[in-house]
Amino acid sequence: MKVGFIGTGVMGNAICLNLLQAGHELWVYNRTKSKTDNLVAKGATWCESPKAVVEQAEVIFSIVGFPKDVEQVYFGENGILTATVKDKYLIDMTTSKPALAQRIFTEGEKLGAKVLDAPVSGGDLGAKNGTLTIMVGGDKAAYDDLVDLFKDFGKSVHYFGPAGSGQNTKMANQIMIAGTMTGMTEMLVYAKKAGLDLNAVLETVGAGSAANWSLSNYGPRVLKGDYTPGFFSKHFLKDLRIALDTAKEMKLELPATEKAAELYAKLVDEKGLGDLGTQGLIKLWWN
Repeated sequence: MKVGFIGTGVMGNAICLNLLQAGHELWVYNRTKSKTDNLVAKGATWCESPKAVVEQAEVIFSIVGFPKDVEQVYFGENGILTATVKDKYLIDMTTSKPALAQRIFTEGEKLGAKVLDAPVSGGDLGAKNGTLTIMVGGDKAAYDDLVDLFKDFGKSVHYFGPAGSGQNTKMANQIMIAGTMTGMTEMLVYAKKAGLDLNAVLETVGAGSAANWSLSNYGPRVLKGDYTPGFFSKHFLKDLRIALDTAKEMKLELPATEKAAELYAKLVDEKGLGDLGTQGLIKLWWN
């Protein structure tokens, strides 16, 4: 297929490599052009703007940092919706606001586009290995058309309902991860203070009922002092704030998630460590 991809950071770049490996033609755009160099070297074509990507491709993915970036990509000068999008598929995979996904759907549908919100989970390893979990909302017929394409970079693909449903599912996912990340962090802090062998603790805890993805994937990185981002702490804080804002609109209180957001705000806003991976939370205790 003729695929366009906007946003080739940690996640986007790895997804693009899987799309190229699957044999798709690929047009790419990123604000920092150098982050597309490896893709161009493998056959992708660089475009000067999101609009230029749309003009070449039939299916256009985006995965950028923050909701304001999504708005710029879709509604800004030379954005996606300034191009002719009739009969094209527009899929935003950024973890963003459900209300923004609904707005993009409404505006895209007016122009004849087929629109999906499809945030992903699985981190850098899932993106590299093509094993992402993909949570989809929007046009059901478009989902049915593209499900095989999603499987070129994802292992688990699910449709959840109207526009914004994918984003709401991702919020549920991030609420769960908030618990596992804070749990893993405090477990390691406690075990170290108690003088335990941390590698043995990880092996033991990971083999029992406390086993979880964060523990098995990020625990070993912490013990190696590896804080490189599979997912940036600043982006995780953004996600938690979206989840809490959306919960407030639904008149829900989520005290555990509020505490996790408070801790990540200390890491990102007070300590300036937002470019660390989410496992960097432990630096609130360990230097």
